[in-house]
Amino acid sequence: MTTIGIIGAGHIGSQLARLAVQHGHDVVIANSRGPETLTDLVDELRALGGAATGTTGGSAAGSTGGSARAATRDEAAAAGEIVVVTTPLAAIETIPVEPLVGKVVIDTNNYYPGRDGDIPALDDETTTTAELLQDHLPGARVVKAFNHIGAADLTGHATPAGTPGRRALVVAGDDAEAKRVVTELIDAFGFDVVDAGPLAEGWRIQRDTPGYGPRFTAEELRAKLAEATRG
Repeated sequence: MTTIGIIGAGHIGSQLARLAVQHGHDVVIANSRGPETLTDLVDELRALGGAATGTTGGSAAGSTGGSARAATRDEAAAAGEIVVVTTPLAAIETIPVEPLVGKVVIDTNNYYPGRDGDIPALDDETTTTAELLQDHLPGARVVKAFNHIGAADLTGHATPAGTPGRRALVVAGDDAEAKRVVTELIDAFGFDVVDAGPLAEGWRIQRDTPGYGPRFTAEELRAKLAEATRG
């Protein structure tokens, strides 16, 4: 399977790590405080990976669990075939650039001025959070995803493909192949996918838009994207 680097071990990063190992991916996860602070999470992830193989309990028949290890940000960026950036906006400048050249990078971020400080280009909506990350990572293939679902719902709302009323999540990106890779990952994790278009259209699912937060099917979510307005 795929090695997924996760930069940021908060609620979203930790939940994506859980989903990844349960679905057979190897996870290399980093935070701002150092690998030694992630011991408990890594132990949990390894147990989940073992459960998926049937070595420590029941899981989906035929599934094979992945592995997990803690690392530095540079190491997670270098190891990941897909890399998730799920840090506060203020940390964008700390994301390593060279290891991510050519790679699919998933941006999960949202703009909260109370946390992030005022960012004029986001305040006047001349750019989006994902475009800021893309500007910092000119060689990467950034895809916006996982920013409009609560962390607990990443595991709580996941269902197999074809389930009636299956929840949908949005992707946005400028690279069609990168969006395909992320779409397949999201589908495997348990969600339908709605393509919002290029990165610049990611504002349609940012904080305070109609599609942000609640559970919607693909058809409902497309309608919510169309309802979104700027300013």
